[in-house]
Amino acid sequence: MSLRPLHDRVLVRRIEEEERSAGGIIIPDTAKEKPMEGQVLSVGPGSRNEQGVLTPLDLKVGDRILFGKWSGTEVTMDGEELTIMKESDVMGVIEGAKSKSKSKAKKAA
Repeated sequence: MSLRPLHDRVLVRRIEEEERSAGGIIIPDTAKEKPMEGQVLSVGPGSRNEQGVLTPLDLKVGDRILFGKWSGTEVTMDGEELTIMKESDVMGVIEGAKSKSKSKAKKAA
């Protein structure tokens, strides 16, 4: 199943942080905070200005972004928890960062 957000919204998968601290201490699930990093899975067409002209989004599929802990609305699709948020909730795009999912795939190969 796929979901296409409307207007200026984006669909994001949160990227989990490491389960160990820098000192090697394992952090239990109950003490973890919500991740503030995510990967954009889908973007809407954009918003319309007062003249009715469509303004496309700056984000694109695959961007790694930084957003507030409580931003957006959580939805579950195919057993996976995702977040839908407005583009204005995104604080920035992380450039030059390697995707953790790609590094996991390389280690498994």
